[in-house]
Amino acid sequence: MYGEIALELIRDLQRSLDGSLLPFNDDSIRQVLEEMRTLYDQNQADVSSTAAGETGMLAGVQFRHACLNRNKRLLLAYLYNRLQVIRQMRWEFGSVLPVDVKQNLSENEMHWFGRYNKSLAKYMRSLGSDGLDLTQDMKPPKSLYIEVRCLVDHGEFETEDGTIIVLKKNCQHFLLRSQCEHLVRQGILEHILS
Repeated sequence: MYGEIALELIRDLQRSLDGSLLPFNDDSIRQVLEEMRTLYDQNQADVSSTAAGETGMLAGVQFRHACLNRNKRLLLAYLYNRLQVIRQMRWEFGSVLPVDVKQNLSENEMHWFGRYNKSLAKYMRSLGSDGLDLTQDMKPPKSLYIEVRCLVDHGEFETEDGTIIVLKKNCQHFLLRSQCEHLVRQGILEHILS
């Protein structure tokens, strides 16, 4: 049945609404494009036959054209929604995506993420005299300093004043929120709520 593979791509998106991102489905995209090529070629043949004097082909041409449009809309929805999830991840995780997320992106999505990252960084540098990091303080802070616990061995971390802190698993630190918020979002640090 026409359009079933493209519809399955949309169902995959529905399954990943929790913020995770399933691997880019190259095979299904290729199958949908091949189906579209077949429909287009059949339409071209029927239109040529109609121009040569045959009749009764119009219904088939219209049906295949509707299938082509449906596949196109489903593919565009799949690609657009994946980019929206990737864009949201940039705001949540910062400029470096976790390895498990990177593995699920296509080469074009990685390229798009890089360009989006550069555009956002350029815009943030242009704000004010020293720039403004819009990705900090996604929620209004209650205090400037927070207590954090390291969830993994991360190594050395340099603060803005030049102090070097070694982030080892299960160690606790009292740090400026603005300096460690990205590490909290990446899952390296955990904010300890008292």
